[in-house]
Amino acid sequence: MTVFLALLLQEQQPVFAFLLVMFVGSGLFLFLADRIAEIILMIKKLAARADIEFAYVETVLKIIGISYIAEFAAQITKDAGQEALAAKMELAGKVIILSMAVPILTILIETILTMLPGK
Repeated sequence: MTVFLALLLQEQQPVFAFLLVMFVGSGLFLFLADRIAEIILMIKKLAARADIEFAYVETVLKIIGISYIAEFAAQITKDAGQEALAAKMELAGKVIILSMAVPILTILIETILTMLPGK
């Protein structure tokens, strides 16, 4: 329904069409926040049962969250007609994700090296 309203508004009032799309998109994102919280709680319980240190799980969850937020922000920016800025936002999200993943990758490599014979 939003698509049809936005298409109708686009011809007469493009600013209002953009605001409508942004408002509905943000509303959907907020609507899904409860579902995301349920999933995070389930992952916490699984990590506790598996005796996994929560700091690693928390970092992975943050990485996933950053990817979703960066993608959402980039899509809104593209809707506003700012393709170049959207690409830079996506790049920034990827760099942040990489910087957060380095400690986990380091621990993973160290663990693998301790399992190799002769080490």
